[in-house]
Amino acid sequence: MRHHVIDMGEAQGQGYVGQALGAADIFAAVYADRLNYRPENPHWDGRDRFLLSTGHYAIGLYAALAEAGIVDASELDTYGSDDSRLPMSGMASYTPGMEISGGSLGHGLTVAVGMALGLRLQNSSSRVFNFLSDGELDEGSTWEAAMGAHHHRLGNLIAMVDMNALQADGPTEGVLGIEPVHDKWAAAGWNVHRVDGNDPAALDRAFDSACASAAPVGTPSVIICDTKIGFGVPLLETREKAHFMRIDEHEWAICRDQLTNRLTDTAHPQENEVQA
Repeated sequence: MRHHVIDMGEAQGQGYVGQALGAADIFAAVYADRLNYRPENPHWDGRDRFLLSTGHYAIGLYAALAEAGIVDASELDTYGSDDSRLPMSGMASYTPGMEISGGSLGHGLTVAVGMALGLRLQNSSSRVFNFLSDGELDEGSTWEAAMGAHHHRLGNLIAMVDMNALQADGPTEGVLGIEPVHDKWAAAGWNVHRVDGNDPAALDRAFDSACASAAPVGTPSVIICDTKIGFGVPLLETREKAHFMRIDEHEWAICRDQLTNRLTDTAHPQENEVQA
């Protein structure tokens, strides 16, 4: 998935590459084992819903959709191009497997609450997975949705927060402090897990716990994932302006080499088809 991200980024020479590299392990944890879907029928009624509230992370989700077989990997070459089904910000009207048009931060969890409640009213066992960011916790609508999910006992809702400590205007804590994040979600009535979002084993444990307690009526769960922007590519991990990256032409080969070396150094047997 990270190699897909590098390839798509090179096609444009820029983009939200850092976020996608940092969140790849989260996407893999969801699509490998936990999301119930049919690649050949993205609109199957019985599917679980994955909502990308942070629409600018679409490059990362496209990599996951390719590994999941929902989008043909060859189509990734069209990322961000005219008439492509893979625009730089996620849009449900264009891309198979994209449930909402994200981007207006603070809306994703609100939509997820409505979907989760609607599925329960239809007597569906499907779950809703909602991906949001730490900067999105600045938005009041996010916390209104969190309280609504607890009030309606939406145990079929699992949220995950990418805590990469950066947003468009600078470091998250410098823009608007959001800690203690764990305590805030717990006070809103959610089951809360906080893990290293770049540790696949820790993510597995957290998602296993959240999914085990998922039910149409119950307590919603949130997994707070502390990640590093550009994870796997040291050149990008240390880049100061990392929200929207411009990467020089000669640097893409360096990124690939560093990513290959990192993955080789940390390789271990994997059974999942979807790998970060």
